[in-house]
Amino acid sequence: MMMSDKCKEHVDSCRFCWMCHHICPIGNATGLERNTARARALGISLVNREAIPLSDIMDNIYECACCSACVKECVTGWDPVMFTKETRLQAAMEGVLPEYINVLVDNCLETGNAYGITELDAKLAEAIAKHADKKNVVLFLGVDARYKVPEAAVKAIKVLEKVGVEFTVLAEEPTSGAQLEYLISAANETKEQMAACADVLNGFAKVVVYDPQDAKVFKREYKEWGVELNAEAVTFTTYLAELLAEGKLTATNSGKEVTYQDPFQLARDLGEIEEPRKVVSAFATLKEMLCNGKDTMWAGNILMKEWMNDVIVDVAKDRIRNAKGVGADTIVTASVSEYAALCSVEQLDVQIITLEDLILA
Repeated sequence: MMMSDKCKEHVDSCRFCWMCHHICPIGNATGLERNTARARALGISLVNREAIPLSDIMDNIYECACCSACVKECVTGWDPVMFTKETRLQAAMEGVLPEYINVLVDNCLETGNAYGITELDAKLAEAIAKHADKKNVVLFLGVDARYKVPEAAVKAIKVLEKVGVEFTVLAEEPTSGAQLEYLISAANETKEQMAACADVLNGFAKVVVYDPQDAKVFKREYKEWGVELNAEAVTFTTYLAELLAEGKLTATNSGKEVTYQDPFQLARDLGEIEEPRKVVSAFATLKEMLCNGKDTMWAGNILMKEWMNDVIVDVAKDRIRNAKGVGADTIVTASVSEYAALCSVEQLDVQIITLEDLILA
């Protein structure tokens, strides 16, 4: 397998300890050694040494959430996410992606989203139409909110309407490239989607990014891959914190006790920890889970449910148990994907709400 020397070094080094076992959300949910970073590195090493074909390990390569918890925990500095993504890219180039991944990639290329959905929910389409006029600020909803959880997208629009800011929402919103970045990493097709998105967004002064996975690629991967996004990209949570500080978003604290679920894209990848807490604390009393901020535990997502539904449900169950462990009966989310995953768990003990729910209430 063609792999960079840097990745080979990380693969050959990430095999000799278990210090990240406790922090892997997939491994915790399955209890399987194969879902650890160490085991994944061993599999890739066997391919590099031509002991097994690349196709033999591809299911395992797609059992990784790429949440970077293992990277954060590794005191020796190895990066399992890096070599996992490089392996995905190589598999795409060699034509050995699992068929269920090929379907999702084809959907991304044909419809702009991995789910192959082309029609918007009627209520969301109506909400978007009210903000068709071009303003300096554009609210970027992302494919998960637009096609899988449209009710959350409508609430995000309502929050900005409540504040009274002028903003645009695109009826034909381009894909950020985030889903392809996860599925096949830095392929030419991924970069082409990103460049096309940047071309559209560069017509605005500011992009308020609702979905953390889009925020991550806008603020990190675009720069790394040479995609020029001239518009200022700001996360939805940071934007709300700014509006709160300026007095444009007014808050009454209900005294309701809640805990906040940090999306790893915000807390670990972008270092955004305090901004959402300022917003949550303005409307409720915040109780922290044991693993929070940069130590957050991923709560699942919509995309991986396409091929690992039961595991994602178990991942979400684990996070709900974490909330119950600190006596919290409400989890506030800032990721539409984690919100959907948590809501997929059949339980009555912990209420799952979005940050918008907290504000609009």
